[in-house]
Amino acid sequence: MVDLIESIIEFSYAGIFFLLVGLNTAPLLMPPTWIVLSSFYALDTTLDPLSLALVGATGATVGRFFLKSMSKYFRGIVGKEQKSNLDAIGEFLNRKKFGYIMTSFLFAATPLPSNMLFVAYGMIRAKSIGLYVGFWFGRILSYYIMITISKAVLTPFLTLFEDRYIGILVADGLGIGVVILFTCIDWKVLLLERKVVIHRPRLWKF
Repeated sequence: MVDLIESIIEFSYAGIFFLLVGLNTAPLLMPPTWIVLSSFYALDTTLDPLSLALVGATGATVGRFFLKSMSKYFRGIVGKEQKSNLDAIGEFLNRKKFGYIMTSFLFAATPLPSNMLFVAYGMIRAKSIGLYVGFWFGRILSYYIMITISKAVLTPFLTLFEDRYIGILVADGLGIGVVILFTCIDWKVLLLERKVVIHRPRLWKF
């Protein structure tokens, strides 16, 4: 792993960009990208924190675009009732001028993993450019903050990955659970009547 990181550093920002695209395209089992960026900065302090944040945010946004594009096929495994609910929340966000921008920005401005957010976007067939704009600006902010304070808060990347791999599995498991709950909410009732109704999950066609 050390050899891989050192090889990527040789390509400077270009190597980091393509690594971030790959990490953010994968839906599961990837470490938080701010840890990856902070690790690069810890290994090569000649990297500029703002430039690193810009490159990281751009790579992450491109990767999430690919993830969202793949996630639209997940609609094929949900029942008709869940599809109707997904369409309802999609139509609601489409009517809000800054709905996608604010949702993506507020989510991306935190260190929380955003993979399941874009899986949900794919499932509701979101088409607004605002979801990428909000995510890009939010990631610039969060990445820059985490990179600049990384010397005080960063556990070496390899140690974190090896010793706390179970944490990544737990986070992904919770994310999957949130997506399942997202599809089970009756969004029509919630949006029109302000009542929370949750249907039993009927996700699988087989």
